[in-house]
Amino acid sequence: MRLLMLSALYPPFIGGVEQHVRNLSQAFALRGNEVSVATMASPGLESQVEDDGAVTVHRLRSTGHRVPSLSSPQGRPHAPPFPDPGIALSLRRLVEAEKPDVVHAHDWMIRSYLPVRTSDTPLVLTLHNYGMVCAKLSYIYRGAACSGPGFSKCLRCAADNYGTGRGMVFTLGNWAMQGRERSAVDMFVPVSNSVAVANDLAGQGLPHEVVPNFVPDDVADRWSPEDPAVGSLPDEPFWLYVGALSRNKGVHVLLEAYAGMENPPPLVLIGMPWPDTPARFPRNIHVFRGLPHKAVMAAWRRASLGIVPSIFPDPCPTVAMEAMACGVPLVASRIGGLTDLVTDGETGLLVEAGDAVGLRGALARVQADPGLASRMGAAALPKVRSFTASSVVERLGRIYAGVTETA
Repeated sequence: MRLLMLSALYPPFIGGVEQHVRNLSQAFALRGNEVSVATMASPGLESQVEDDGAVTVHRLRSTGHRVPSLSSPQGRPHAPPFPDPGIALSLRRLVEAEKPDVVHAHDWMIRSYLPVRTSDTPLVLTLHNYGMVCAKLSYIYRGAACSGPGFSKCLRCAADNYGTGRGMVFTLGNWAMQGRERSAVDMFVPVSNSVAVANDLAGQGLPHEVVPNFVPDDVADRWSPEDPAVGSLPDEPFWLYVGALSRNKGVHVLLEAYAGMENPPPLVLIGMPWPDTPARFPRNIHVFRGLPHKAVMAAWRRASLGIVPSIFPDPCPTVAMEAMACGVPLVASRIGGLTDLVTDGETGLLVEAGDAVGLRGALARVQADPGLASRMGAAALPKVRSFTASSVVERLGRIYAGVTETA
């Protein structure tokens, strides 16, 4: 089977979606499929083609990067919620040359594909976030989970997030493309029940199947002690947070909870800085920015507890699966896809999102009862099997077969 993946970002850019697309592409290539990825070139660079093992990666030049109001403030490739002319033209040429059996999109790159899509090529869309209904992707409104979209509400919210001009363009573009996207996609694949509900897939009568993100079967063995940062980790047992150092991810809630504890273990934070990242961190907190994945896995193997304190409905955080694959128990927010991943009291503890006092209580409970942590970590190992490649890739293979049969 010839597969074409569409993803705005792809490694070396690091993030849950990027790692998922790479793992998925590699997994299908290893199964004898011809797999290509269409992604975006870094701003200012020309289109280029490269090999990532058995996967061919096409980095496409965007027209939008020439428009400052549409470019990502972080200088990263960013697919807009409407067709980008440069990307669309490149995708047309790529599809004509490769003639894929299935096109599998993973984000707003699909919007640049829709104008050039041929009806005889099945189209699958994995929903890694809330981008069908939320121009911010996060489905968070005024610091809490959104109650649902509304045009004027979304305009105000996006303006607060992006600035007035950019927010208006993104909101209008997102609303304008929703109908076309819904009618063009043959199968929607939300990564969690939370994503399916918020994007109103059942309410719209859209074909869909919840299939989570996944980690490689051997992810716990994909670690390296060679990165210098690994040697800087605390020698004693520590608690670990991995993710963007942002308010949406609940870093401020974690810091508040941790600050009120009595003699807690060291806390390690691994992630990229964000505009709202604290400028300073208290003593006993170790911050590492931009570590390679093998170093992150080395940290998970040494951690005694993982913490995922998101205040937004985190769709299906890969870091939670990586912790579980290493037998690490979790304390996480009862929100988004985390409720699909963590069984409260069995593989971890769930607390209300944004509740620093509740988070502190859960952390203190684990600290006071090492036996509980050990039991939850052991229970996480069989639970995570349903979130590994051997399980998830097989399910996606059946979806591909189904859409090609009905095409």
